[in-house]
Amino acid sequence: MRTARGRRAAIPYAFLSPAIVLFVLFLLLPIGYTAYLSLRKVQVSGLGLGAGARREVFAGLENYRVAVGDSDLWWGMVRVLVYGGILLPAMLGLALLFALLLDARRVGARRFSRLAIFLPYAVPGVIATLLWGFLYLPQVSPFQRALRELGVGTVDLMGPTTIYGALVNIALWGGVGFNMIVIYTTLRAIPAELYESARIDGASETQIALRIKIPLVTPAIILTSVFSIIATLQVFSEPTTLSPLTNSIPSDFTPLMKIYRDAFARNDIYSAAASSIVVAALTLTVSFGLLWVLQKRAFGQER
Repeated sequence: MRTARGRRAAIPYAFLSPAIVLFVLFLLLPIGYTAYLSLRKVQVSGLGLGAGARREVFAGLENYRVAVGDSDLWWGMVRVLVYGGILLPAMLGLALLFALLLDARRVGARRFSRLAIFLPYAVPGVIATLLWGFLYLPQVSPFQRALRELGVGTVDLMGPTTIYGALVNIALWGGVGFNMIVIYTTLRAIPAELYESARIDGASETQIALRIKIPLVTPAIILTSVFSIIATLQVFSEPTTLSPLTNSIPSDFTPLMKIYRDAFARNDIYSAAASSIVVAALTLTVSFGLLWVLQKRAFGQER
């Protein structure tokens, strides 16, 4: 009897065991190894040519001191903040607008529009960046050719200042659809009786959207904001893929690009590990701070 009961109690853990193993192997162990490397350094004896002339030793917090004092890391963070300051309002605003339009009372081709807006999210970021990169290049872009034919001339879409717009456009291409689906799904869960009552009271569709729909989907908006901020702080593939096509994106344009350069181009995995821990700590701080605001303001009335 006890054996059968113990087997039944172990069934949930048996189903969870593959996920637990993958979580430990591909998340906890890499994080632990990165933390270990961040506390180490290479000590060179003499000219560093003989056997045992280069050995790994304990460095304490020296790598963290160097990482925190590295101006390249913080300038990369500033560029990410500029990029995020342009991207986040535009992406979340368009996602909310499209969700409200698709949820409107009279809208045609709702299924096609929903699929068309979401479909770019299914395109991998590297492929989307390459496609947009060639559309930006004056030599091969049909848009640049059309501008030249109209006498406007060539527009540098990947200059030192316009590069932010080029990157934001790529992120908008893929990010609006995902956030729109999240907000739209929340809108569809709102009881239709609320809208009917508001219409009986004389509310217009615009008033219903502003005073009923948007307040009720605020938790979804905050949730998509948290995910978008985390993704923005970790931006890597778009500028890295676009960097061979322009001189406006240096190898330390974002913090993750700098970490990648230090680890694999300069072969300094120890300082790169410390920098990655610093960036991860900042990301976690921002994430938990926003989630705390989410719990206090959006869900406070439910507690």
